[in-house]
Amino acid sequence: MPTPLPSPAWLSPRRRALLGEMLRFGTVGSIGVVVDTVVLYAALALGAGLYGGRVLSYLTAATGNWLLNRIWTFRTAAHAPAGRQWLRFLAVNGLGFFINYGVYVLLVSNIPAFTTRPVLGVVAGALAGMVVNFVLNRRLVFQGKAKLEANKP
Repeated sequence: MPTPLPSPAWLSPRRRALLGEMLRFGTVGSIGVVVDTVVLYAALALGAGLYGGRVLSYLTAATGNWLLNRIWTFRTAAHAPAGRQWLRFLAVNGLGFFINYGVYVLLVSNIPAFTTRPVLGVVAGALAGMVVNFVLNRRLVFQGKAKLEANKP
């Protein structure tokens, strides 16, 4: 059986775990972009418009992302009751949403290539909000067990 390659000194177990969370979070986010795009195009086909359709598609993708992050990305974190955690997820992702949606609106309203291909705006918005969302989710939604216990009344 081959011996595993040694980890670089800077890649401690804690950093390796953080990197794993970041990669899983990015994967979930990528799945969310696909869901967001599919729902947006379906909403557009049904006449929802570029802006209302995007609100619907974002909420659908955000709900799927919360579930995948709960069961996969942050699976080792203590979990609050599902309904409460979902609401907290939506609340703390509000900042990421405004960054995401703001970039989308800026692009689709000012650049014709984005108006005719709104998927480009969805991707640009998702990337813009991803870093903020990861930090907020890790600290406020999917907290470590000790931190969650300390916050109980």
